[in-house]
Amino acid sequence: MTDAGPFSGSTAFCARCGSILPLLQEFGSVKCYACETVYDAENFSNLKFQYTIHFNSVSVVTHENILNRDDPEGPVVERKCPKCGNDRMSYATLQLRSADEGQTVFYTCIACKYKETENS
Repeated sequence: MTDAGPFSGSTAFCARCGSILPLLQEFGSVKCYACETVYDAENFSNLKFQYTIHFNSVSVVTHENILNRDDPEGPVVERKCPKCGNDRMSYATLQLRSADEGQTVFYTCIACKYKETENS
């Protein structure tokens, strides 16, 4: 770090101006966009990021819980599941792309929990 400032020393924020620091831009340093303070890469060596995405996990399905499913993950529509052939799927929507493009619809089978997406 080049110089201490009034803010606490968190590796996600600039110690001088408090702005959020970008990811490593150049090999060996990070430069604050707001005040242009430069930080050495050693300040970020203890940071570790781990992401886990669970998609289409396997679950035990019996004949009883297929017919008597009381806890769908959202509104239910008539849509055939490509995995088990059930004709009902729950759905949720999110705007993941830019505002002038359609939303992304996430479908989950009521019976087997198979998940699929559709860009509408």
